[in-house]
Amino acid sequence: MKRLTKEENSWVFYDWANSAYSIIITTAVFPLFYKAAATNAGVSAANSTAYLGYTIAIATFILAMLGPVLGSIADYQGLKKKFFTFFFSLGVAATALLAFIPSENWLLLLVCYTITAIGSAGANVFYDAFLVDVTSEERMNRVSSRGLGMGYIGSTIPFIISIAIIILAQTNTIPITTGTASKIAFLITAVWWGLFTIPMFKNVHQRYYIDREPNPVMNSFKRLGKTLKEISHYRALFLFLLAYFFYIDGVGTIISMSTAYGSDLGISSTNLLIILFVTQVVAAPFAILYGRLSERFTGKKMLYVGIMIYMVVCIYAFFLKTTLDFWILAMLVATSQGGIQALSRSYFAKLVPKENANEFFGFYNIFGKFASIMGPLLVGVTAQMTGNSNSGVFSLVILFIIGIIILARVPEPKADIPNSIQQTL
Repeated sequence: MKRLTKEENSWVFYDWANSAYSIIITTAVFPLFYKAAATNAGVSAANSTAYLGYTIAIATFILAMLGPVLGSIADYQGLKKKFFTFFFSLGVAATALLAFIPSENWLLLLVCYTITAIGSAGANVFYDAFLVDVTSEERMNRVSSRGLGMGYIGSTIPFIISIAIIILAQTNTIPITTGTASKIAFLITAVWWGLFTIPMFKNVHQRYYIDREPNPVMNSFKRLGKTLKEISHYRALFLFLLAYFFYIDGVGTIISMSTAYGSDLGISSTNLLIILFVTQVVAAPFAILYGRLSERFTGKKMLYVGIMIYMVVCIYAFFLKTTLDFWILAMLVATSQGGIQALSRSYFAKLVPKENANEFFGFYNIFGKFASIMGPLLVGVTAQMTGNSNSGVFSLVILFIIGIIILARVPEPKADIPNSIQQTL
């Protein structure tokens, strides 16, 4: 961390803060809490998994619609931080609210979860766009990868505390129910997320922007329309977004539905939480390693590696039967999920004009979020049709195959692409 500037470190620490939400709410504790609530209400395992997938799809659809418009407006001077603050506050407040919803009301839990997802993902749109403000193109791979690595490391601390409380409750060591222990974990997440976002607020500022002008909303729509007409002219940018649309769909779906999938296979909640904790620990150095290796072998080649590992994950998942199988699957995911996310973010940041970063990251978001609609729906529909969650995960392999084929047609950012885009603009 000493090699990073104050601004870079402060930007990195938001990954440290927000990753508590990613592991506890998106991946681990909330899905198990929801699955238990749904089961107690008489909802079958396959249907409850499907409903979770549909909920994720709804949340991502809402944000996908808002992302490009809000990003275009946020390109004006001083607005990027304000939009970030709004979505961050929404996410933290809704996460804390989860702790006060009755455990038996599984439907209301899904509604509140939708709001937390909108807040978290919305803040991430503007957080990602701040990458162009805090560092240079030469350092983007390293800084972006460091962010993901620190996120994995940071998330383990509230995760350990949450696991400890839940296990103590399960073993009757402390006089609270497992449901109450899970609610305490939701509050811990909200506090952690809020506390470690303070450096981001203090030290990260919008350096690249468009000067304010009259009728900013109307002019933002005009700029958005112009970008929509011209985006297909930026061949590298458009192809990358198309490839990203497919492969990040598989990545996001596996992350968000892994515990529900493991629960359907009969793996105990304690084992799932331990597996997810070890996954976070293993993922941290691998995320940083991807950043280092990208400087030697290029970011594109490392993206190939990550996508191919995920294809192996999908195929292996089809034959998964035991807890040991799930351990192997989790470790494979740990080697690549952070690297793919970090290098995708920095790869795209090198292609976009800095003063329009929010607008272009709005498109990055809309491609990623629309992809996140397709993946959970694909898993949900396949699981319901076959009555088997393994088939649902296996169906994701087609997304990785399409993604890697399209990515092969995208030139390296450090070749002629950045210059050609700048000249076109």
